[in-house]
Amino acid sequence: MNETQPRRARHLMDMSNPRPQPVRRSGPGMGIEGVQKWVLSVLAVTTIWHMAAALVLFATYIDDDKRASQIGLCVIAGVFGVLGMASGLAIHRRSPASPWLILGVLPGVLGVWLVLR
Repeated sequence: MNETQPRRARHLMDMSNPRPQPVRRSGPGMGIEGVQKWVLSVLAVTTIWHMAAALVLFATYIDDDKRASQIGLCVIAGVFGVLGMASGLAIHRRSPASPWLILGVLPGVLGVWLVLR
């Protein structure tokens, strides 16, 4: 008699011959260093911009008869905004001389508008 093994159902796993695992390939995403740069730059820019916003807020609470102090705080807020944008660019190793620095002036301009209205 010819003893043959019973036919194994295809949906069951054969322990002596397991299926090969598919190779997982990482996509074209960024590595850990890129993520760290982005997190650090966002943290630096938002922290510095919060300080610039606080200076603008302080300028609005100063009496209107001290207009020079109000505008001075707004100018300092603009300088901090530019430094915040430059720090974000520097973290990514890009030239700080960029059109993005114009965005850094925004807290100062907004502060002067709030003080003079």
